[in-house]
Amino acid sequence: MLDEFGPKRVIDTPIAELGFTGISVGAAMNGNRPIVEFMTFNFSLVGIDQIINNAAKIRQMSGGQWNCPIVFRGPTASAGQLGATHSQAFEGWFANCPGLKVVVPSNPYDAKGLLKTAIQDNDPVIFMESEQMYGDKMEIPEEEYYLPIGKADIKREGKDVTLVSFGKIMKLAMQAAEDMEKEGISVEVIDLRTVRPLDFDTILESVKKTNRLVILEEAWPFGSVSSEITYMVQQKAFDYLDAPIKRITTPDAPAPYSAALFAEWFPKLEKVKEEIKKAMYVK
Repeated sequence: MLDEFGPKRVIDTPIAELGFTGISVGAAMNGNRPIVEFMTFNFSLVGIDQIINNAAKIRQMSGGQWNCPIVFRGPTASAGQLGATHSQAFEGWFANCPGLKVVVPSNPYDAKGLLKTAIQDNDPVIFMESEQMYGDKMEIPEEEYYLPIGKADIKREGKDVTLVSFGKIMKLAMQAAEDMEKEGISVEVIDLRTVRPLDFDTILESVKKTNRLVILEEAWPFGSVSSEITYMVQQKAFDYLDAPIKRITTPDAPAPYSAALFAEWFPKLEKVKEEIKKAMYVK
């Protein structure tokens, strides 16, 4: 990138998130469209004041005189044996703040289309990835394409139960749906793609069809994305539910470093299938 675009556009900074985040917010307010890359969103906490109190709020605080077209991108959640301070999922944290858009792609095609849209957005976008997906490959169109922020994607159609997820754990959702098909259970899989704004309409329409909902999320259970989805579905589609909403999250504890403990901490395929069967009242 440095060879192609030059040192005025590609800036290698010291590892000082507080500094380069603040500089980028100022640059965005003055007509640029910076892309800030965090080695991991765990380190974004060092610059979170600039993200929350400046980037997210400046349009409202200035009465619309300034906007902040900026993209903050980098890995979120766990990536194996990296310990508790490098394995946290921050989608729910940033989605809690008005003024921010939060995007979490699950595959290369979606990542490219959503990132191109995010760069053109006039508001700050949190673009969350996974180190474990950087080697993923698939066919990508050579022509330009853009995917809308705020629109979920039905990755697999089904009629018996709705399974909602996002990010790298979508692979687990798809595998569970394939396994359940062999057992005669048709699972509709929804990839949120965007956590904020969240496409409740797609979820609600699916639940009205299947009458059951399972949510898979790689995050702590308290105050999570799955908590918000659960509330909205029970509020707007309660009469359509034929079973309690099920959700699979990580345990309410920091990620362990031990490989054996991490394997127990991370959501398992068997657990997803078990919750799907519970929603279907199948043993």
